[in-house]
Amino acid sequence: QVQLVESGGGLAQAGGSLRLSCAASGRTFRWYSMAWFRQAPGKEREFVAAISSTPINTDYADSVKGRFTISRDNAVNTVYLQMNSLKPDDTAVYRCAAGIGAGNRIRADFYGSWGQGTQVTVSS
Repeated sequence: QVQLVESGGGLAQAGGSLRLSCAASGRTFRWYSMAWFRQAPGKEREFVAAISSTPINTDYADSVKGRFTISRDNAVNTVYLQMNSLKPDDTAVYRCAAGIGAGNRIRADFYGSWGQGTQVTVSS
């Protein structure tokens, strides 16, 4: 397993941008698929975006497609989530996750390692 630490959350206005980072420990980061999930108060956890190891493939929830971009830098063991055109509905705790092997990257049960999360609040 890897240890994950998120950063970059905060307060943004609607239409603004934030970039989340997730730093991973360990020398095997490049083998892991990585993802971002979010959970708003009173709502279930939902998939946001995922990025595979090699070859690089990405998946996005329909609600963020065209606004959010997931990327990774294996040299520094970090995955990013660039969030543009933010909406109040994007307000949630965002958590990154790491998973390895075959499986469905948009499902939470694919991932064995999770960060603690970072709060994103978007005001209208």
